[in-house]
Amino acid sequence: MKRICAVMIALALLVATPGMATADSTRQQAINAVIARALSQRGVPFAYGGGNMAGPSLGTVAVETPAPAADASLGTNPLSNNVGLNLSPAATPVVEPPRVSRVGFDASGLVVYAFGGVGIKMPRSSGEQYKVGRKILPSQALPGDLIFYGPEGSQSVAMFVGNGQMVEATDPAVTVSPVRTNGMAPYLSRIIEY
Repeated sequence: MKRICAVMIALALLVATPGMATADSTRQQAINAVIARALSQRGVPFAYGGGNMAGPSLGTVAVETPAPAADASLGTNPLSNNVGLNLSPAATPVVEPPRVSRVGFDASGLVVYAFGGVGIKMPRSSGEQYKVGRKILPSQALPGDLIFYGPEGSQSVAMFVGNGQMVEATDPAVTVSPVRTNGMAPYLSRIIEY
């Protein structure tokens, strides 16, 4: 009787194993496709708000303008001729740099594009992307996991590609670089389970 049970269990495992292997293989293929899709965009310019499931799209980028030249008529100490003026930093208006349109990716747009290749629709912002998937500790990271920066992942996102490297859309372009831990959110997200 024990032998019959052992044979039945062995047969059941043989029948079940190919299905499990196929499921694992399919998941691994999906993860590899997501990583390859992100890596294929290396060198594409950074553009805030750029990127969707179809690829790079119109976004914006800040343009640096030269600083205005100092007024020579003020002499070497501009404060000495301005009695009563408040020139503290609080009184100085904040001027945002001008922005121009550019086709490219921002961090969350690259993630949308990468996962879109396997039919997974990701939210458009890194903060919303932080809310999906299974939370894992950085020590448990596997290729394809998402790394977030800022409170609740609100500042940026990158994809772990293995060997201490990540792919991200950052100024000036999509690049592969060592994983940064400064400002990293406490958890990564695993979108496709191994």
